[in-house]
Amino acid sequence: MSEWLDQTYELLEIRRDGDLLWVTLSNPEKANALSPAMLAEVTRLYGQPLREEGIRAALLRGAGKHFSAGADLKHLATLKDAGPEENREDSQRLRALFAAVLYQPALTVALVHGSCIAGGCGLATAHDYVVASEDARFMYSEVRIGFVAALVATFLPLRVMGRDLRELLLNPQLLDAERACEIGLVNRVVPATKDLAEAGEELAAGILDTASSESIARTKGLLLDVVGRPLADALDRAAEVNAASRSTEDCRHGIATFLGTKRPPRWRSV
Repeated sequence: MSEWLDQTYELLEIRRDGDLLWVTLSNPEKANALSPAMLAEVTRLYGQPLREEGIRAALLRGAGKHFSAGADLKHLATLKDAGPEENREDSQRLRALFAAVLYQPALTVALVHGSCIAGGCGLATAHDYVVASEDARFMYSEVRIGFVAALVATFLPLRVMGRDLRELLLNPQLLDAERACEIGLVNRVVPATKDLAEAGEELAAGILDTASSESIARTKGLLLDVVGRPLADALDRAAEVNAASRSTEDCRHGIATFLGTKRPPRWRSV
């Protein structure tokens, strides 16, 4: 295992299984609240070059009864009297967290059960896929206590329509897993009778077997890069990515395999 994967994490449990990295938020006594220490550990881990170490997907889950109930109450109390510089630094920590997850080139999957609230909901939905248990409940509750879910608002449009985005951020109500799936916040809902981790692994395995990890990484970057750009600029950027992808080893292998067998490669065996 790489040195950075062998580092000590106080609030995360890390386990590598082949090309999968299992990550568990491990502070169940506080419902895996996003304390500064928890934020720092998740940011540090997701900021690592996972694909360079042969990890094709990271799967995140929460220990105990909940995925994450949101902000740590002890830390929240300190913000009541914080000054501009302290607030800016705290916001930058959240920015770093979401950026690390969004820009992680490996496939990312959040496995959600129980409560998934505020920052915890942001953390989950920054992943490429959200697989939710039937008992999962989602809410961006920030406006209820005078906050603005500003950072979440930058990437939620990749998941939900404007109408639903306003419902989520301006009039927050607890959403069950089925409703969250209907509007695009969740990708898959797992019956209570099925193991959530097993469902997440099946999803990741299916994607990784049929899609090039190099192509996944480049597509993820492109989706983030073209958001908000004028159409002409977005098309220019897309053309650059299209052209560059053709010279990758994966593209050459994919073309050669398809021409030789009339079938695409099984990518996990490459």
